[in-house]
Amino acid sequence: MAEAPPGRNFSHSSFVFRGFPELQQHRRLLALPLSAAYLLALLGNSVLVLVIRSVERLHSPMYLLICMLCVVDVLVVTAILPNMLLGLLLDWNRISLAGCLIQMFFTHFLSSVESTLLLAMALDRYVAICQPLRYSDIMGCSVLLKLLLFTLLRSGSIMATLVALAGSLRFCSSNIIGHAYCDHMALVSLACDSTEKNRAAGLAVIICFVGADIPIIFFSYMKILSVVLRSAAASEERLKALHTCSTHLMVIMCFYLVGSVTFLSHNLSIPIPTDINTFMGVLYILLPATVNPVIYGARTKDIRNGLWRVFRPRAERMMSLKVSPAGKAQT
Repeated sequence: MAEAPPGRNFSHSSFVFRGFPELQQHRRLLALPLSAAYLLALLGNSVLVLVIRSVERLHSPMYLLICMLCVVDVLVVTAILPNMLLGLLLDWNRISLAGCLIQMFFTHFLSSVESTLLLAMALDRYVAICQPLRYSDIMGCSVLLKLLLFTLLRSGSIMATLVALAGSLRFCSSNIIGHAYCDHMALVSLACDSTEKNRAAGLAVIICFVGADIPIIFFSYMKILSVVLRSAAASEERLKALHTCSTHLMVIMCFYLVGSVTFLSHNLSIPIPTDINTFMGVLYILLPATVNPVIYGARTKDIRNGLWRVFRPRAERMMSLKVSPAGKAQT
């Protein structure tokens, strides 16, 4: 229930999530696929990090970027899914203003870091395929460190400003957040102050990340595809390159498209039902975390070989432990 504010000087200190109002009677069933997707995201990304960390051959810029992407995916789903599942299963759907702002910062910060990593991975592949002789000079440890510093500074400063603007508002009307987690505009829309600065900041985030990152990613993959199709002699190799690039682009575009619609729905007053908007917000976080280990991991030959090298000895040891008692019994 919403608290009854005594006047405009009042500001809510806690909020209640109502992300799926039309599905409240089925919220426990809704928790099942979300729990399964969360576990798959944790398992897939953790296994990929383990393989890249354990196999020395995979200690190259491309795979280190994939490893960082997996870590970010685990962190971002953990920032929202456990709290969301507790709300669906146990009705623990209340959060303090401070907790909401903290969750908001980490959710948007990690999502923006993921955007920068996708950009870096596209540029890495562009250099590797279009400038192979200069790859070791361009993509080195110093470049990765500079990229990491740039990512943290860009995402941290922009998202800290976004959250600080939201934290300066007063919330004197409803304390019901029409979302399953603390999305920026879902909280800002409850403010009784002017939100022009907040809306402008939200649009600036879209322009800074989507407007800047997507054209570079798209250009990189188009150049990669052009070079590969010109150089590949066999039609099978061309089809493989086309399939790989198109798959990466579809996942990336889905990530940006869903995120942009979710961000802009409040900024531009787009009338999207709460259930659909919440679903898109959850999909924006959960989809990359579940499919990235497959797209960038299982479909990559070197990682498949690394997976075999890491887990084959363990499987053989387990089999030998099971067989050895039977062997002793026969002697």
